[in-house]
Amino acid sequence: MTTILARKKNLKPVEKKTREEYAEDALYREVWEDVNNEKTQEFLKKYWRYIVGAVLAVMIVVCGIQIGVRMYNSSRMARAVVYETALANVDANALANFAKDTSGATSDLALFQSYLISNDITKLEDLAKSGHTRDFKDLAKLHLAAIKGDGMETDEFVKYMSSMDTKSSPFFYTSRLMVAQKYLASGDKDSADKILDKIINDKNAPASISATAQTLK
Repeated sequence: MTTILARKKNLKPVEKKTREEYAEDALYREVWEDVNNEKTQEFLKKYWRYIVGAVLAVMIVVCGIQIGVRMYNSSRMARAVVYETALANVDANALANFAKDTSGATSDLALFQSYLISNDITKLEDLAKSGHTRDFKDLAKLHLAAIKGDGMETDEFVKYMSSMDTKSSPFFYTSRLMVAQKYLASGDKDSADKILDKIINDKNAPASISATAQTLK
């Protein structure tokens, strides 16, 4: 406390400005504002075309973005209505056409649903060959394997399923189990057991797949 008081005593008193000094400050500010205004006007006169052009360019870009967003949202809403209508009417052809007009997982889902409604195997074949996403392509191949598998030779079936023999496929374990079952059906128990052992010893294998593998041993 004493230290603070001592410091206050040592502080020099703030000198107040005289009337003349305030007048000088006011004059200085006025001159400075005039100079700035003059420089600003000169700048605008020199570069006004570029400034106007830049402003117009920004306005055009902003308007273009807004129009694009509105058109995209409108198109998306229209597609959603078409899709919902096709589902409500259980219309396989409408779903297939919708799949052609869109892309990505939405297209794949529509085509797969079209197959479920129509039971048209060609839709599965199209999806397995030209699907946009791995999940639906592999799902289509899995269904095709179940439908056509009995008519395939063992080597042919194993080759067909080989594209799913990777953990990047969502049906990795299911496809392995199907290959093991194909080996068993052909009488090749040794080859089947090798695959079944891999499934059983894989701690990441789904419980249902692992249980089925154990029953097949």
